[in-house]
Amino acid sequence: MVDRRRFLIGAGAAGIGLTVASCGGARKDDVPVLRAAIIGRGEADYRLLFKAAGLAPQGFRLEYSEFQSGQLAVEALNGNSLDVAGMSEIPPIFAAASAIQSFKQVAVSHGDVNNQVVLVPKGSAIKSLADLKGKRVAYVRATTTQYFLIKMLESVGLKWSDITPVAMGVSDGAAAFGRGSIDAWAIFGFPIQRAIATEGARILKTASGFLSGNYIVSAHVDTLADPAKSKLVGDYLTLLRRGYAWADAHQDAWAAAIAKDIGVPKSYVLDQFARKSDSFSLRPVTPAAIQSQQEVADVFLKAGSLPHPVDVRPLWDDRFNSLIEKAL
Repeated sequence: MVDRRRFLIGAGAAGIGLTVASCGGARKDDVPVLRAAIIGRGEADYRLLFKAAGLAPQGFRLEYSEFQSGQLAVEALNGNSLDVAGMSEIPPIFAAASAIQSFKQVAVSHGDVNNQVVLVPKGSAIKSLADLKGKRVAYVRATTTQYFLIKMLESVGLKWSDITPVAMGVSDGAAAFGRGSIDAWAIFGFPIQRAIATEGARILKTASGFLSGNYIVSAHVDTLADPAKSKLVGDYLTLLRRGYAWADAHQDAWAAAIAKDIGVPKSYVLDQFARKSDSFSLRPVTPAAIQSQQEVADVFLKAGSLPHPVDVRPLWDDRFNSLIEKAL
């Protein structure tokens, strides 16, 4: 369903289950290890955030694996090769529709939705969402891009069948967009700035008004069942809270770190920050967050993307709420 090959954009590998540089140099048998997912680069890369903020785990080591989408991270959680992963509301919904869900959703990472967009190439005649009718539009299956594309089409009276949807992984989508074999690209994160900076791409529409801004931190059920490992998840969430707080207070330095990481001028990242719908922050599990994800599941069911109705409530675990609400 989703491309597992290496990214064609930027440097570094992005294969499923690829272990990369960790915080600290201790051997695995010297300190506890928490296996964490990285999905994307730039603002989505928690390694970069922790490094820029001068943060490091205390008493344990983070071992990272990179993935091109949350769907692949869910597969890794279900395969017990991850302890914790951040993702959008969507991949867990598809997991909930299957026979295997080896994770619980333990926190909400609320933030920007203007970094998820429909891009069109330089010089494109497409000026509005209605102009997508009959066009080839790429997206990443079972991610926010599929969801907000459905919602955008509905907002102008179009159906999924009114476009030619092309499911592609991030790297294949970037290549197809660059060579002009698709008319538009529903995409998230750093590929947006790369396409704007290097190819003159234009944002047709952001996901503001179509996405809730809720992203999810999930943890493996066996990790949560082990008191020592569960404490590490809590420590990881605290690191994330501190990283978000630093980024919000040091946006120029954070923009510089992101720009260097993804290879674009800092001005492009600052422009994205100027347009963001919200700064990222970690929030507890609430009825509103659960309802938000349920509404997303119902949209996918209506669109025929799920085989049966999904109740998302059993996916959630609020054990870290008091830690998340505690003052830093």
